[in-house]
Amino acid sequence: MNKAEIGIIGGSGLYSMPGLENVREERITTPFGEPSDAFVLGEVEGRKVAFLARHGRGHRLLPSELNFRANIFGMKMLGVERILSVSAVGSLKEEHKPTDFVMPDQFIDRTFARVGTFFGDGIVAHVGFGDPVCGTVLKSFVDACEAVGVVGKRGGTYVCMEGPQFSTRAESNLYRSWGADVIGMTNLQEAKLAREAEICYATMAMVTDYDCWREGHDDVTVDQIVAVLHQNAENAAKVVKAAITAMPKDRTCACASALKYAVLTDPKVIPAETKKRLGLLLDKYL
Repeated sequence: MNKAEIGIIGGSGLYSMPGLENVREERITTPFGEPSDAFVLGEVEGRKVAFLARHGRGHRLLPSELNFRANIFGMKMLGVERILSVSAVGSLKEEHKPTDFVMPDQFIDRTFARVGTFFGDGIVAHVGFGDPVCGTVLKSFVDACEAVGVVGKRGGTYVCMEGPQFSTRAESNLYRSWGADVIGMTNLQEAKLAREAEICYATMAMVTDYDCWREGHDDVTVDQIVAVLHQNAENAAKVVKAAITAMPKDRTCACASALKYAVLTDPKVIPAETKKRLGLLLDKYL
């Protein structure tokens, strides 16, 4: 029996999910190690939900230290079919102001120290990633922003940088020249792994600052960001609850069959240990 239908990954500022009913915690060990924290299970308007604090409660983990594979695989083990991700970002465009929410539909990868796939160790798979977020989940975020009364913008490009330092001015201006909208440090690996796990995924990027490109705008400081984080987190909790409530019950998107034609390796040569580790993802195909 599935313990959760919808997963929430809370980013900087959103370390818990207000409004959950019948709350309990569950610690999970995955074939890829330990997730960031215990999963908090509960219900929102009758929908089974699993919440995970991306950086751990108390914000203990750097973006580069996150065990993305364990976080997403843990969601899969709980039965999660859709993930609502929430994260703090810097704005790369004047039009995206602090406290605005942006729902990106594209990513640019500027990371270099992370694992972003479940595959390897004797098995090769290539999932389609041209449209890296689920349209259904993205629409639920956009509609929820409107219902709650916060600025929620559909679409845009998220630059995922390694960090933990913020951008140099040269980097920030480079990303702006590419037409990117926001910059963060966490969401791309989640999106890649969710696609491999056949979980629908979209992110709500909460703007905290203008990065460092904006003339007359002082270099970003943590205390400035934290002040906006608190305001964003309050709004984000309302939006997430509205998105869960309005989420369609049935999945009609292609996310649910992303692995159908992705595996290139002959099943006969896949090592038994690898096949066992990925059984949750691949048994229905192999």
